[in-house]
Amino acid sequence: MTTTIAYADFPGLLGKDLGHTDWLQITQERINTFADATDDHQWIHTDPERAQEGPFGAPIAHGFLTLSLFIPLWASLLEVDGVGTKVNYGLDKVRFVSPVKVGDRIRLTATIAEITEIAGGYQFAVDGMIEIDGGAKPAAAVRSIQRYYA
Repeated sequence: MTTTIAYADFPGLLGKDLGHTDWLQITQERINTFADATDDHQWIHTDPERAQEGPFGAPIAHGFLTLSLFIPLWASLLEVDGVGTKVNYGLDKVRFVSPVKVGDRIRLTATIAEITEIAGGYQFAVDGMIEIDGGAKPAAAVRSIQRYYA
């Protein structure tokens, strides 16, 4: 569910739980495309037959593929009116807690942990969990830094 807020109302977001996104299914095609883009063709990602015999019992998504999906998932959680530029400023912490297998569905839950006024805008620290549908543990725990400029 998308939260829409006006730029002027940013300070009121501190501590706000933004809920969760819709589920996104991870396919072998997505994993293979990511492998091609990054030249990371390790068999646990791209060889379904061999991966069935591996430690996870199935091919798994690259951790950085899961992490890269934070941005489109984040964009579906928060929409800001009156912003000229949005910048993914970086990450303070990332942990890959559980592997994401082919066919798994993931979603993002996020909370605004910090808001700092910066020259020309605001910086948010976002605590996010990329959850796996039916999983006992999340796929990833992320502290992302986002900047918004008027």
